[in-house]
Amino acid sequence: MNDDELKAMQKEVKKRKRIATERAGEVHDLVEDRLYSAYEQLPELAAATVEACRAWAEAEQQLKGTSKYS
Repeated sequence: MNDDELKAMQKEVKKRKRIATERAGEVHDLVEDRLYSAYEQLPELAAATVEACRAWAEAEQQLKGTSKYS
């Protein structure tokens, strides 16, 4: 893997982590600000958060599997 590919992979990991963090923030906001009026949205939002976290974890594992990443 060359340096450009490694940088692209690192960028993808950061992007996926940002998305997972944003989803978690949406769950937090719903619970904190509008739980009683929007609780029905919680399962869908939680599922999206879990999926975003899985995508981040997968990218992180791929990055850790590269020989240049230590």
